[in-house]
Amino acid sequence: MKLDLNFLHNKFGNIFEVGLLKEIIEFGTYLEVEEGFVMMRPGGFIRSVPIILNGSVKIVRSDAEGREALLYYLGEKDSCAMSLTCCLNSRQSEITATADSPTQLIQVPVQKIEEWMTKYSSWKEYVFMTYQKRFDDLLAAIDQIAFFKLDERLIALLKKKSAQCGCMVFNVTHEELGNELATSREVISRLLKQLERLGRVKLSRNKIELLDIALK
Repeated sequence: MKLDLNFLHNKFGNIFEVGLLKEIIEFGTYLEVEEGFVMMRPGGFIRSVPIILNGSVKIVRSDAEGREALLYYLGEKDSCAMSLTCCLNSRQSEITATADSPTQLIQVPVQKIEEWMTKYSSWKEYVFMTYQKRFDDLLAAIDQIAFFKLDERLIALLKKKSAQCGCMVFNVTHEELGNELATSREVISRLLKQLERLGRVKLSRNKIELLDIALK
């Protein structure tokens, strides 16, 4: 797909001015990735910052033993605060970014990030809004860990996945959910069985259906 002004104006016209949209077309790179594609790994230097057009990207942080903790998801019109921080400070990535569904995005080269901050007020506001959204996401993640039981956190994660994909059925393994919640596959399997008995989910091989009662 080739980026054009009409497409970007329909998508971002209420956020970015025309001059910025033209520069995004000139300097940005359109990319389509499949579910599971790793866009960023810890230790790598950030060469571009993503702006999500469609789809979902999962941002996780790993410890030295390889255990993962979910930080937040990126959806339509989102960008990654961690990427912005790393590129503005020339730091290596500390997170892993993985497409959680087929995703379309624009990659903006790092040299344009700071330039647009002073050139376009809408870009500056977008960057600040991105930091605020991700800060709110991290506060919500801390609240989940500190104040909610694991079964409540699991339901909250499934609801978040439902909101991201606009679906009620997920192709996800118990191990993947365990990684996102920083617990074991066995614990997740036990909790899902309990939730199935309560009529909140329906389980099948590598698939979980979130039932209507779970949304209440």
